[in-house]
Amino acid sequence: MQNEIVFGIVLVAALLLSGLYWLQRRKVGFSKLVFGALVIGIVFGFILQLSFGATSKVVTAAIDWISIAGDGYIALLQMLIIPLIFVSLVGAFTRLKVTKNLRTISTTVLATLLLTTAVAALIGVISVFAFHLQGAGFISGTADKANVAVIKQHEAQLTNLTLPQQIVSFLPTNIFADFAGTRATSTIAVVIFSLFVGVAFLYVRDKEPEAAGTFARGIEALHQIVSRIVKLVLNLTPYGILALMTRATATDSIKSIANLGIFIIAAYVALIVVLIIHTLLLLVNRVNPVTYYKKVWPALIFAFTSRTSAGTLPLNVQIQTKSLGIDSAVANFAASFGLTIGQNGCAGVYPAMIATIIAPTVGVNVFSLHYILTLIAVVTISSFGVAGVGGGSTFTTLMVLGTLNLPVAIMGIIIAIDPIVDMARTLVNVNDSIVAGIIAAKRTDGLDTETLNDASKVVESTI
Repeated sequence: MQNEIVFGIVLVAALLLSGLYWLQRRKVGFSKLVFGALVIGIVFGFILQLSFGATSKVVTAAIDWISIAGDGYIALLQMLIIPLIFVSLVGAFTRLKVTKNLRTISTTVLATLLLTTAVAALIGVISVFAFHLQGAGFISGTADKANVAVIKQHEAQLTNLTLPQQIVSFLPTNIFADFAGTRATSTIAVVIFSLFVGVAFLYVRDKEPEAAGTFARGIEALHQIVSRIVKLVLNLTPYGILALMTRATATDSIKSIANLGIFIIAAYVALIVVLIIHTLLLLVNRVNPVTYYKKVWPALIFAFTSRTSAGTLPLNVQIQTKSLGIDSAVANFAASFGLTIGQNGCAGVYPAMIATIIAPTVGVNVFSLHYILTLIAVVTISSFGVAGVGGGSTFTTLMVLGTLNLPVAIMGIIIAIDPIVDMARTLVNVNDSIVAGIIAAKRTDGLDTETLNDASKVVESTI
């Protein structure tokens, strides 16, 4: 009987996926499809959990089959991360028309990402205070074995490394190994290597323009191929989102969500405040927030549902260039740097909140100015190298906790509801990279204000 029930659940999932395919063939908008898949997945998942239980054999077996669509989609996105970063960053250099703008672009983007991360960390601390979460008194129960295993896996990569040594680990020693993604810091290593390649290209362009031209054409051809692959993968987004949300809501215990509900609310409040800070930056730079959010909505909803900043990269760049009028070189710098440096959600708010929750359990006075300033500095430095995929925030948080000599056991409990918080974190990460692109473009006259202010120029889909 159990097998028949599992078969029935998988059949319903297949019919839901077929329905999405039918809507896609009828040219329903990309954002509507993704949002629809999100809602359907949540409803379907909760129905499964309420009917059979989050840990029942029926749900486990059915989700195992349904996850083929979700995990397959994530695997394809991860496949694209390294090639996307390399061709995007090197391509930014080959498209750079005026070399003197390079310093302004890079410093403006980095300053925006890091300063907003520092502010986001402070907001995370204040949110913990506001909801009285310090000391972890709101946490009850024990960590799931699977969650503890995840923590230990990430922790093993940081064993016996001081913060300076962790920073050195960002540097590439074997770029081929990093292209294969063999380390947790492979992403930032590829970014660094790409920057070296880009700077070398600028030198060769001055000395050997013919060789530089050949290289630039090769990178452009490679960029076109990778972009085409990206579009093929993005076609699968609605199906992946439906499967991922079904698994999340079917297997994440409602009891766990209820127990940690106060943390979820506090995290979302902090992330919303960070978005308000982003909006203030837009106003300072004379950008209409209403028009801006209407234009970037497809990227934000994609980031929210997919939980991957890296997967949002192509849509991020396309919206910056086609909807906001940002120069392509600036857009590629901002989007690529935003994947691995200064993520406001995953590397700003979240680590600061976790550290402030845990610190009082070992006698640290979290209200002291020294603690707050130290935490903000550590969080900002640790924000270098965060991976733009699910799990990146866990690695960064462990770096922060390790540097501050704080225990990590409580994370094994909090990670149970991580996907719920991660959706909003990823949205904030992507938004910050786009805001950094606008600010850098304004400083270098790389912003087409006519395109920016034209409300009709909205990228609905990359397909």
